[in-house]
Formats: sequence, C-alpha cells, structure tokens
Amino acid sequence: MGKSVKIYIAILVFIFALILLAGYDITKKIDWTPTYSVNDKIPLGLYVFDKEIDGILKKQKIERVSALTPYEFLDSKYVPDTVVGTYKIKGTFFNITEFASIDEQSMKELFYFVSHGNSAFLSMKTFPQILLDSLKIDFRTDFEYSDSTSIWLANKNVSRKKFHLTEGMGPYYFSKIDTLTTTVLGYQGNKENQKRINFIKVPYANGYFYLHTQPAAFSNFHLLKGDHYQYAQSVLSYIPKGNVFWYTKGQNSESISGSPLRYILSQPPLEWALYLSLIGILIFILFNAKRKQRIVPILKPLPNLTVDFTKTIGNLYYQEGDHDNIIDKKIIYFLEKIRNEYLIDTSKLDDAFIKKLHLKSGKDENDIRDLVVLINEHRKSYHGSLEEDLIRINNAIEKVLH
Repeated sequence: MGKSVKIYIAILVFIFALILLAGYDITKKIDWTPTYSVNDKIPLGLYVFDKEIDGILKKQKIERVSALTPYEFLDSKYVPDTVVGTYKIKGTFFNITEFASIDEQSMKELFYFVSHGNSAFLSMKTFPQILLDSLKIDFRTDFEYSDSTSIWLANKNVSRKKFHLTEGMGPYYFSKIDTLTTTVLGYQGNKENQKRINFIKVPYANGYFYLHTQPAAFSNFHLLKGDHYQYAQSVLSYIPKGNVFWYTKGQNSESISGSPLRYILSQPPLEWALYLSLIGILIFILFNAKRKQRIVPILKPLPNLTVDFTKTIGNLYYQEGDHDNIIDKKIIYFLEKIRNEYLIDTSKLDDAFIKKLHLKSGKDENDIRDLVVLINEHRKSYHGSLEEDLIRINNAIEKVLH
C-alpha cells in the first residue's frame, strides 16, 4: 500500500470521526424565530393553523393566496367599468405576520377592496403607517407584557374567559381610536390593572378592517398548548361569513429557500457532514495538484485557402482594369442573393421589383431604386465602364445588402 493511499485513508477516518462527534448527543435548540410561515413547524410558525383553519372557519371557503404582493392578487380580481369598477370576488382578505409587511401600493389596493363592501383581517404587531393615518389610530409599545398578563375579548357573549398567552406575545396596543366609529373587540391587561386595546373593528366606506396586535395567538405553540386554541377560535369568530383570501406568500418578509440543499443545511449533523466532505475534497485536490499529463501542443488552424484564392482573382481583375467584368459579377452576386434570401424574381428590375424588395428587406426604397437605375444603365451601356462606375455600383450594392 502506497504512502499517499495511507494518507488518504487517514484523512477519511478523521473526517468520519468528526462527523460522528458532531452528531453525537447534540441537544437541538428550539427555534423561536417568528416566521409565521405555513411551512414551518417551529413554535412561531403556522403549520398547525394551516391544517386546522378549515375546521375553525367552518362553511367558509379558504383560498390561499401566493401572489408576490396583495396588490397583484387584488388587482387581478378587479373589473374596471366606465362608471364604477368592482371586484370578481367578495369576502375577507386575511393576513398574519410579525410586523407590517404590506407595501404602500398593496395597502391602497386593500383600501379599495374593503370600500367595495369587503373586509380585511390583519394580525400583526405593527401596522403600515398609511393604515393608521387613514383609520385615525395611534399605536404604542409601552405596555409591560409579562407572565401575569391576560388577554381576553370584550364581548362576554363570545368568550368570558381570560387567557394567559406569553410566548411570542408583545407590548403592542392601540393607544387612540375614533370612539364614534371604532368597535373594541379585545383587550390585554395585567395585575397592575393596566388594560390596553389589542383588537378592534374599524369601518371603512362599505366594509370593515379587523386589526389584531398579537399574531402569536395563531402560532403552532399556542394552538397546541392547553386551551389557548380557544382564544384563536374566538378571535376568528368575528370574521364575516363568506370567502376568506389568506395571503400566505412571504410571511414576515421571508422567502422559502429554493436550494436543493435547504434540508441538509437545516440539520446540524448533515450540515457538518457537508462541510467536512467539502474540506476533504479540497485536501484531496491539494495533494493531487501536481500535473500528471504532458502539455497538449497548440495546433494552429488551417488557413482558409478559398478566401485567399478569391482575393487573388479579385486583385487580378482589378489590376487588369476589367471593370465591366467585375461589375457584372457584382450584379450576378447581388441578384443571386436576392433570389435566395427573399425569393423575389430578378428577371425584370422595375418598380414592382423595387417595391417587393423594399417590403421584404426593410431597406430604404430610394437606395434600392438608385441601385436598380445603376444596374439598368450599366446593362444598356455600350462603352466600357470606368473605375468610378465600379465604385458607385459597389457602394450601392453594399447599402442594400448591409
């Protein structure tokens, strides 16, 4: 067994030992990233909610919207009219995310959608400023959310229970609302008698906005913990009956990786194995960097003898002063190219020929006409052509062909 083979075997054994060591007794850390993605099974994902929403919103059709932005979806459903436009769909636009991720253009389209008698349910810790300004709402984050904080609904007929939701919750609440039009639907408070509004219903034209500040209530963690799912059910009971258009694309400004390695990179042992394998390949390349094949000689391409022959014949004609012969061959070449490329009859060079060539080639009609006049003059001429005639016809042909 050669020395180099022993080195490779030792390196491979070392790499496998590191892989086993990296994968041994690893305590998997809990990922508390608030993705609110329907594909995530982590605590603050929406995988469970995605599976259960049809049972929660019974007899309501749920359409998951995967358009790039809400604007693209809603605008595609808009039917313009000479007097007043309308939408092909009716129902509630539904979105759960960590922070305000709806762009201004989409927000304007959402206002228009709601104004046509529809509604929008938005559960997020912060809201777009254009929404707060339009609905005359102020928003603050100075609430002390702690383990002693309770969260409940204002209408006792919907739910009389106070829930203790902590994980993923935040100090966000509505500090100012238009009390003449806005309906308070829910609160959050603690033992210090702090009571803050976290769920409201705001009319807008012919529709309503439902705004909720604690999206974690719909996460995997709380839907699976104790009776917390009852709070989510109670909140969703306010959604009007009808179709629900759930915007699930890019939750929390997150895009799902399209890499074929995404699963490997999401598992620490597999990720270590990948990196160590790449290191091993790199070491192998370094050990085998010495060139083992002799240099391949560079072969010069063979010269194009046809082109050289053509140039020689052309120079011969030119030096002999046989301009008529050169002009005739130029014309023959031109007409042959026209016949092959544009399928135009060249037996008669008249106005019809000029018009056809202009339409098929797109070349300037005046340039074509000038060339035809020169060709016809040459054919009718009984005296020999001069060098100036050759240059003039050659330039005219070049204009039309190039």
